[in-house]
Amino acid sequence: MIALAPASVALETITDVGAFLRLEDEWNDAVDRAAVAHPFLRHEWVRTWWECFGAGATLHVLVVRREGSITAIAPLLRETASMYGLRVRRIRFLQNDHTPRTDVIVASDPEDSYRAIWTALRTDADRWDVLQFSQLEHGSPTLRMITGLATADGYPTGVWKSGESPYLPLVGTWDGYLASLAAKFRSNLRNRLSRLTRVGEPRLEVLTDGDAIQGAGDDVWRLEQSGWKRDAGTAITCDPSVHRFYASLIARGSAAGWLRLLFLRVGDRRIATSYGACFRDRLFLFKTGYDPEYATCSPFKLLTYFAVREAYAEGLRELDFLGDDEPWKREWTDRARGHDWLFVFADTVRARLLHSLKFQVGPELKRWRS
Repeated sequence: MIALAPASVALETITDVGAFLRLEDEWNDAVDRAAVAHPFLRHEWVRTWWECFGAGATLHVLVVRREGSITAIAPLLRETASMYGLRVRRIRFLQNDHTPRTDVIVASDPEDSYRAIWTALRTDADRWDVLQFSQLEHGSPTLRMITGLATADGYPTGVWKSGESPYLPLVGTWDGYLASLAAKFRSNLRNRLSRLTRVGEPRLEVLTDGDAIQGAGDDVWRLEQSGWKRDAGTAITCDPSVHRFYASLIARGSAAGWLRLLFLRVGDRRIATSYGACFRDRLFLFKTGYDPEYATCSPFKLLTYFAVREAYAEGLRELDFLGDDEPWKREWTDRARGHDWLFVFADTVRARLLHSLKFQVGPELKRWRS
């Protein structure tokens, strides 16, 4: 435990998995006090990510406390990686494409908490070349605070714009929202619904019970690996680590009360799915799929139709589509949430070269090619 000014603030670096696991209750309490609006920073999510994707890395979780109580957690790891053909020592978030959004968890005392985290990283700067804070929501205080602290100490920084994720604020009424959609889109919905109704009566099935979710796992994998995903090698079941990640989350996320499985059913058959979450009155949809046999009925479009209608009925505040800014998502909303990656480079010749390659040479080459 490192004491930092003011005297009541201390920072602990967690590198031991056992110590990380023992933090679960305090960790989730900090997430609650920080009012994090998504489940991707809860301990069960981060723990599952580490178990499935952390091979070859070392935990480097920074925990800030004031008088024993956690004020902030930086969920980091330490690894060796390659950037522009150079071997680099990197500290970064426990994050990849399967964690759509992340950040530092700041439950209280943001000024002192960020300063404590930066001081610990700066003190250790002879052991890293780059810090990578990926998939921060645009406008995150982490961007401003870490950039300001690093720049003041002479460390090169840069921000890389990541993708935007469409989301739908659930304001007004379902009928009012539906009427606001483009007439052509509403007509298409009616046609697809009519076509599917000739096969059987469609309905939305929402599973929240752990046993029911476990029992539906096979249908999730079957639908998610719809033809093109399996052929492209991007389906959950194509990668054992990815499959283990989502299978483990079924148990842990349902036990924590936020995991949901959504299905579009026709009679007794499930023909589309979304692996999702309901957290703080927000519905998150990710890892979607449908049965290609019903492609002419646009089954996932109809699942989304029923899911939005149900979200209004439940009184939820938002539906977040997550992932990339795709045209089909924009049919439902004109809002999108931006994300940024913050990089901090060590004050060395090697690290400054990396900074130049990332934020000067690389963009210039891209402009030249275009």
